[in-house]
Amino acid sequence: MSLKAGIVGLPNVGKSTLFNAITNSHVLAENYPFATISPNTGVVQVPDRRLDVLSAMFEPKKTIPATFEFYDIAGLVKGASKGEGLGNQFLAAIRECDAIVEVVRCFESSDVVHVENSVDPKRDIEIIDLELSMADLDSVNNRIGKQEVKARVAHDKVASYEMPILLALKAVLEQGLPGRLAEGLSEEQMTYARKNFFLLTLKPILYVANVADTDYMDLSSCTHYQTVLSIARERKSDVIPVSCAIESEIASLPPEERKEFLETLGTEESGLDKLVRASYRLLDLATFFTVGKDECRAWTFHVGMKAPECAGIIHSDFEKGFIKAEVYSYEDIVSLGSELAVREAGKMRQEGKEYRMVDGDIVFFRFNVSR
Repeated sequence: MSLKAGIVGLPNVGKSTLFNAITNSHVLAENYPFATISPNTGVVQVPDRRLDVLSAMFEPKKTIPATFEFYDIAGLVKGASKGEGLGNQFLAAIRECDAIVEVVRCFESSDVVHVENSVDPKRDIEIIDLELSMADLDSVNNRIGKQEVKARVAHDKVASYEMPILLALKAVLEQGLPGRLAEGLSEEQMTYARKNFFLLTLKPILYVANVADTDYMDLSSCTHYQTVLSIARERKSDVIPVSCAIESEIASLPPEERKEFLETLGTEESGLDKLVRASYRLLDLATFFTVGKDECRAWTFHVGMKAPECAGIIHSDFEKGFIKAEVYSYEDIVSLGSELAVREAGKMRQEGKEYRMVDGDIVFFRFNVSR
């Protein structure tokens, strides 16, 4: 299951530095706009201690974590929706992503130029909101032009259903606000809009506040961070505080030294680990495991998926020939100590086609390719 989040923001807010730390790669990160010309893709592991525990228990030949893709997208400037700067490339790259990670600059530095010549998180968020909203408004107006006559004259069912949704979206987009903030729409209508309108501002969003290393340990005193936090809460979105400078340093350390460094910061996981987890949750994702002597592996699935669909994530033949799933929970094997003990305790279940998988399920799929 290939899922990706696009890292967006104004130029010089720390996007590429964050991307470098996330993927431990070395894309261009320079102190001028448009240092990133095309999206850079990085695949990162989803941190999950459960997989470490299972691996220690089964001692497999291979341990394979779940993964997540991040895109580092060129910095946006005013007028992007009209093609200014690298606007067209910027917008096209976002359309390919499942979610948006918006990096907001929350640090002062005379050494790093801000494209707007000052640090103002609220203004920066509003610039990106406006550009994405204007791009979406063009799409919505075009669709209204096609569906309005169908709904009014031909009483077309699809057009009649879409028109109230389109008008509600238009009302909020005209204010320069994201479509996800549209009022008066049911969850069913919003789901329909996400699946059928392909709007940028309907994609789920997560804010990353890039704070100075000196503010990281005392966020309550960081005015810029508090501004982003307030906006995120109003929009019912998450915000992850990160010091890209610190994260870059952590990423450059050997694994054994990272733990010691994190302890000095008073935490067990890096800001980047928190970001990956939050991005995972943002897309309503969960994890199931397959285990054995050959391999212990974490697999990503959407919450609500049934057992045959999850089997298909491993291989399409598993879904086509699905017979049943032998399932037990991670909690049960940890508490009982072994797979044999789980079986003897009657905790291993036989589940059929209607079973909805749960985060932390450990599963063995039985299938028949001749079915």
